[in-house]
Amino acid sequence: MKIAVDAMGGDNAPREIVKGALEAAGQFNLEVILVGDENLIRQEMPGGRHKLISIVHAPEVISMHESPVGAVRRKKNSSLVKAVQLVKDGAAQAVVSAGNTGAVMAAGVLLLGPIPGIDRPAIATILPSRKGKTLLIDSGANVDCKPFHLLQFAQMGYLYMKEIIGVSQPRVGLLNIGEEETKGNELTLAAYQLLQRSASNFIGNVEGRDIYEGTADVVVCDGFTGNIVLKAGEGMVTALLDMIKAEIRSSLPAKIGMALLLPTLRNFWRKLDYAEYGGAPLLGLNGIVIVCHGRSQARAIRNAIRLGRESVENNLVPAIKKCIQQSLNQKVGQI
Repeated sequence: MKIAVDAMGGDNAPREIVKGALEAAGQFNLEVILVGDENLIRQEMPGGRHKLISIVHAPEVISMHESPVGAVRRKKNSSLVKAVQLVKDGAAQAVVSAGNTGAVMAAGVLLLGPIPGIDRPAIATILPSRKGKTLLIDSGANVDCKPFHLLQFAQMGYLYMKEIIGVSQPRVGLLNIGEEETKGNELTLAAYQLLQRSASNFIGNVEGRDIYEGTADVVVCDGFTGNIVLKAGEGMVTALLDMIKAEIRSSLPAKIGMALLLPTLRNFWRKLDYAEYGGAPLLGLNGIVIVCHGRSQARAIRNAIRLGRESVENNLVPAIKKCIQQSLNQKVGQI
């Protein structure tokens, strides 16, 4: 198996990207194709060549501030475009990028195309909960959605939690401002009816606090709402940790207590750290695309590559295709 990695994407490229790729190749024994400026990549490879690492030269880079669609169409020799092209050509089975998220989605849609029957791909992000893990979908790919988009997100999220995370019967909830069926805006009211009729194991509306309680295994929403939830959660964790550090520094007893609690706090932080999950799959495309946080360092890249491998091994794309085709066939049968 070969995983293509956009070596120039993200705030810490190429150093941390190359480091993470080297770790993944060694730990998971798989081939990694680093795509980007070959000279810069080789400078970050201690000892020169690596038997499981190959390089595809790409002289251009799509920055975080560029228009996604325009940049993808204009910069054919960018590291992102050439990495996705490798998946399209069958030279790689998955692609990983910590670059411009909009550009990653644009490249995926323009080069790989959506799965037949899928209107819009969605970013599926794993979040920690009291009961394990919760999948938030969509967490930022689609700002404006229609009710049937949320149904498709629910179908894809259900399959991801079942096939990749290993939850036998994932519970699906619709993110809303209340649990009652009559709550919400036009989008969620209409989506509720669709999900109730067609989504597997739909448990109804869930509220923001339920994400971290683990009330549902899959929480469905539009990308505008999902991205706010995601960024608010990241900000809360960062602020909470900073406040804890400030309190610890303020007194000697607190410092002593901290020393005793350090192993527990490290384990707690590991559960909250996005690097533990690596990245988020862009579900609904004709290929495996893993989107990483722009600040990703080596551990996150390594785990994102692992996630790409697991998605391929578990036949995620064929499973989604089968599910969507069955859904379309049911609609035809009802007409």
